[in-house]
Amino acid sequence: MHHFIFPTSDAWISSGSSHIDGTSYKDANFGQDEILEVKKEFWNSSFDYPTRALINFTGTGFTNMSQSIVAGDITSASFYLRLYEAEGNSELSTEYKLLAQPLSQSWDEGRGKFGDDPKVTNGVSWENRNYPDGGTAVTWSNADGTPSYGGAVHSVSSSVQSFSYESPDVEMDITSMVNTWLTSSYDDGGIDNYGLL
Repeated sequence: MHHFIFPTSDAWISSGSSHIDGTSYKDANFGQDEILEVKKEFWNSSFDYPTRALINFTGTGFTNMSQSIVAGDITSASFYLRLYEAEGNSELSTEYKLLAQPLSQSWDEGRGKFGDDPKVTNGVSWENRNYPDGGTAVTWSNADGTPSYGGAVHSVSSSVQSFSYESPDVEMDITSMVNTWLTSSYDDGGIDNYGLL
């Protein structure tokens, strides 16, 4: 039996800047874009900067599923992240890997889109996990309080999908990651569910 759980929030973040006017994307929010841009950007044949996607599954679909697992109604569950290529892959490398890791801090999807002028900074960005209107930026940080630009992640679980001359659609086994969210306590190896990067 298959059960589909859709994200409750998603966004993409960028560590680059515009080569046209120099505008930095590091504090920009792209939480309302329809497309999550996960790429390595190149300029003059050299690597320039990466982008990352954040996806969260904390809604009622996830809660109901987790309660069914705890109650024993669902046993031996496997979980897969499915993402679909949307814009063509003519510039895509023929071989590459995609890594997914659980986020260690909460974040706000925001309301920005790529191309907003002026850019929108409320919500998640490369530098901040939240920047409320009229408020103070809340930066990404490691457990010791040092900045962790590009998202703070747990190293207890990760998933990798390798691609070699194949469709760029993602079907990544994230069972281990989801199981760490479903574990009841830190003592049992559990972590809070803030979604994945």
